[in-house]
Amino acid sequence: MKKSLLVLGFSALVSSGFAAMDAPASGYSIINKFHLEGEGGWDYCALDEATNRLFVSHATQVQVVDVSTGKQTGAIPDTKGVHGIAFAHEVNKAYISNGKDTSVSVVDLKTLALIKKVHVSGIGPDAIIYEPFSKSVFTFNGKTNNATVIDVKTDNIKATIALSGKPEFAASDNAGHLFDNIEDKSEVAVINTKSMKIEKSWPIAPGEEASALAIDNQDHRLFIGCHNKLMVVMDAVSGKVITSLPIGDHVDAAAFDAGKQIVYFSNGDGTVTAIQKSGKDDYKVLENIVTQKGAKTMALSATTHHLYLPTAEYNLAPAPTAENPKPKATPKPGTFMVLDIAPAAK
Repeated sequence: MKKSLLVLGFSALVSSGFAAMDAPASGYSIINKFHLEGEGGWDYCALDEATNRLFVSHATQVQVVDVSTGKQTGAIPDTKGVHGIAFAHEVNKAYISNGKDTSVSVVDLKTLALIKKVHVSGIGPDAIIYEPFSKSVFTFNGKTNNATVIDVKTDNIKATIALSGKPEFAASDNAGHLFDNIEDKSEVAVINTKSMKIEKSWPIAPGEEASALAIDNQDHRLFIGCHNKLMVVMDAVSGKVITSLPIGDHVDAAAFDAGKQIVYFSNGDGTVTAIQKSGKDDYKVLENIVTQKGAKTMALSATTHHLYLPTAEYNLAPAPTAENPKPKATPKPGTFMVLDIAPAAK
């Protein structure tokens, strides 16, 4: 997952025709903005529901926020080029992927103290996930097209898995299989977490260049967010593509709320697409929630059903020049924040 520094303006949203598929508003609203100090890019965030703390990647640190108050309660430093955070509660640890020094920081979840730095068997660790069946953390290394597997009991590397292309986010069925988006191949790799080998590779057409991924383990469905502005629903047992629906531009994260049966996709164009699951294979776009541009990653609370998205305010992009025909907007200093989005009260 690329750092969130570059996004499209809302004019691009309209010109793409995405606004035409908007459903009537269902009442989602930004109820708070948690303002955090510091500059630089951001990527994933992760919610520890056991302690109500949100871990937010930000430049060279992870900021820890109490979502009940919106206040920062701690920070984890020395996470150069930080991307993702994974929790292994049974050993009271968090694992943080650091893209610029090819390491994973292992942190005590209670004290936030560094336990160990593991230098991974690849370059550019990005997406990271705890897989409970194998009691392992998998970090997906975007610059070497492989995955490093870390044993959470010893924090030693137990395997390296070669992948067919550039890996993005992953999801687990919690029963021995891990699914990972291979972005540049437009496919999903199925990893057997017992043998630590690729079992199958499934094409995601009509989807292309998948980044985001979530899973419904009750009905065995994968929800794949693709850069050609489609969600692909795939059978997690057979690999069959069930259906596809439109989503926003520059998708980078997905979450499935099992309680509400809603799939969310956070998009860099300043929207979250909410898709209602009404039956095993019955889906419809519920709403395109307006957020802020740059808010392309998120965390979901399964308890409160709130969404949390890091972003910042942006300067206007400069006028194009011959030397720079596609100038990019930059974040305004001192505006980094987390959006707290609540669903409609019923």
